[in-house]
Amino acid sequence: MPSWIDTHCHLDAPEFEGDRDAVVERARAAGVGMLVLPAVLTAHFEPLRELAHSHELAYALGTHPMYTPQADDGDIEALGAALQRWRDDPRLVAVGEIGLDFFVDGLEPARQTRFYVGQLEAARDFGLPVILHVRRSADQLLKQLRRIPVCGIAHAFNGSVQQAHAFIDLGFKLGFGGAMTFDRALQLRRLAAELPLDAIVLETDAPDIPPHWLYRTAGERAAGARSRNEPAELPRIAHELAALRGIAPEALAAACRANAVAALPRLGPLLDPAG
Repeated sequence: MPSWIDTHCHLDAPEFEGDRDAVVERARAAGVGMLVLPAVLTAHFEPLRELAHSHELAYALGTHPMYTPQADDGDIEALGAALQRWRDDPRLVAVGEIGLDFFVDGLEPARQTRFYVGQLEAARDFGLPVILHVRRSADQLLKQLRRIPVCGIAHAFNGSVQQAHAFIDLGFKLGFGGAMTFDRALQLRRLAAELPLDAIVLETDAPDIPPHWLYRTAGERAAGARSRNEPAELPRIAHELAALRGIAPEALAAACRANAVAALPRLGPLLDPAG
């Protein structure tokens, strides 16, 4: 069975409150050997770290752009303090989830940008990669990355071919997950099929971005149907990507593992503690 890495999973989300341990067990039974857990808010740092340690997973620290309205003005400094405090923790692999979101209404662009730039600077200062939230914001993210050079993962990438190559040229890997499984996602599927294999990592963004076989309409959700995504779905998502690219799942798993370690170097020892 191929060994997969879910490079983006919000295991601390309230959707997993009732069966979090079982979610991890199902992921491992499906062949997902590692999960990367990005934070969304400073108040979540400590419990997220404890969760990662309790299940021998990896984690990242940062303030998500959608949480900037409720974040404290001092949270950029608090991130620096946390990175200093846990700088020798081998399970701390990145700064994230950070970025910009110009899709959701009510998010102040200037405040988002201040948090994004401050967190990029923290990642640079501590020598860590970043996990980026990219939603209608690729060009603005790239502008700052050219000024503050760090590498990492552009999570849930859904931009243009030109934007994809701009991230790749800056040393980023691009995250693909459940959205790619929809037949109507023509541009995204084209990117997944045609971008260089060494630029791609796999993710679920669980509990969000369910693949097509878990998708529920608004009416179905109102009637009680669940559409929760979870990391055990990653191998099936990966098989769809392998079919798009015309390669064996085993080859895709090996490539995505190498890509994940290239993007997040601290993952390497976690995946192979003996070597």
